[in-house]
Amino acid sequence: MARETAKAGEFQRFNIHHRIQHIMMFSSFILCTITGLPIKYNGSFWAPAVTSFFGGFDTMFAIHLVGAVVMLACSAYHLVYLVIYPLVVRKPATTRKYPPAEAYRKISRGLASYPGLAMLPTPKDVLDLLQNMRYFLGLSPEKAKFGRYSYKEKFDYWAVFWGMAIMGGSGLMMWFPHLAAEYFPRWIIDAARYAHSDEAMLAILAIFVWHFFNVHFNPTFFPMNFVWFHGKMNRELMEEEHPDELRELEERMPVATGRGKSQVRPVGVKNYGR
Repeated sequence: MARETAKAGEFQRFNIHHRIQHIMMFSSFILCTITGLPIKYNGSFWAPAVTSFFGGFDTMFAIHLVGAVVMLACSAYHLVYLVIYPLVVRKPATTRKYPPAEAYRKISRGLASYPGLAMLPTPKDVLDLLQNMRYFLGLSPEKAKFGRYSYKEKFDYWAVFWGMAIMGGSGLMMWFPHLAAEYFPRWIIDAARYAHSDEAMLAILAIFVWHFFNVHFNPTFFPMNFVWFHGKMNRELMEEEHPDELRELEERMPVATGRGKSQVRPVGVKNYGR
């Protein structure tokens, strides 16, 4: 049947821009972590070994700055993408005809290109959190049903915004202290040093505890969720992780019916700029 044909397909959850930005962010974060911890804990027994591995402090610090530049570039890339990309690629909505399986792919690609305001926190996120707490405590038989993004994914996303504002701003002040001194009093520059260090530790803990559990150590994904690499998610995983979004996709795609040979009728799909 048409529905069975569609079920066999995959959903394009993240486009190439999302994946490039994620690779830039996690690679620069790991680089800054490895080169930053020996600076913060320079008196620890392991710090000299890490510093020597990079060929000395100057080289290690230069690599730390390279990682910082890549991270800042990734943030700028993402902000420009949020504003410019929809204006450049989003064409006027037109109706074209596709078979059901192709309709699934086109719709999911459109949502992956620019999901709009789906990442903004909503009251449903609070309700989902409470529902999951009830589920984990055995007070409810059902888990929360997520749409495009769950409250966990939104937390990850907005934590990066917060972290980049603190670490990026304080890092630039320490990188260019003379320029910063022209605009800020000494106490702010001194505070920036502590803010940079402490926010970095908070980010490291959040990534290696919270984020790693959700996308690596979670039994559903172990050893990892590869959607970051290819951007695709199969229907079974969509049913488990994002059932509300899956329902939205299915509501856009009528199901062909018939006896014997499958009657696959074309399905109208709006052009999302792809």
